Amino acid sequence: MDEKKNPQTEANKKWQEQNREKTRYLRNRSTARNFIKKQATLEDIDEIEELIKERKILLSK
Repeated sequence: MDEKKNPQTEANKKWQEQNREKTRYLRNRSTARNFIKKQATLEDIDEIEELIKERKILLSK
């Protein structure tokens, strides 16, 4: 069967194809946030904090 495609779904797909880097960035950011909120242990959080410190130093140069 040939289903009608939702125009919004098609528009979203087109935007994602045209903005691959932004799509990847948003997906990775969402994954990181969800991990921190829902699964991270204290050990994970300590490691993430250290990585954030290092990244801030790198970006501030």
